[in-house]
Amino acid sequence: QVTLVESGGGLVQTGGSLKLSCAASGRTFSVSAMGWFRQDPGKQREFVAATDWSGAIRSYADSVKGRFTISRDNAKKEVYLQMKKLKPEDTAVYYCSGRSSPDYSSDASNYAYWGQGTQVTVSS
Repeated sequence: QVTLVESGGGLVQTGGSLKLSCAASGRTFSVSAMGWFRQDPGKQREFVAATDWSGAIRSYADSVKGRFTISRDNAKKEVYLQMKKLKPEDTAVYYCSGRSSPDYSSDASNYAYWGQGTQVTVSS
């Protein structure tokens, strides 16, 4: 069982930066792949980034590639999403997710654990 709590969301201007954090509880964090997804009201949850259990393998949605960086600290049981050059279209609720597998996935249905979400709003 893994419990996830996100933090770090907020309001930022276009071109600005934010860093999201996700604190996890549970003994299996270090062998669990982790991901970030986002969702706008009325839209489907969208893949943003994911990393394998070690943090060495990372995957990004095309829309955020080169601007966002996912990382993790297994000793602290935390995963991060550094977001730079933010655009209004990045506005959404961002969710941290975990799965009981060391391999990452971009499919939300493959993740069993979810945080409550943190709002990111980018003003134009």
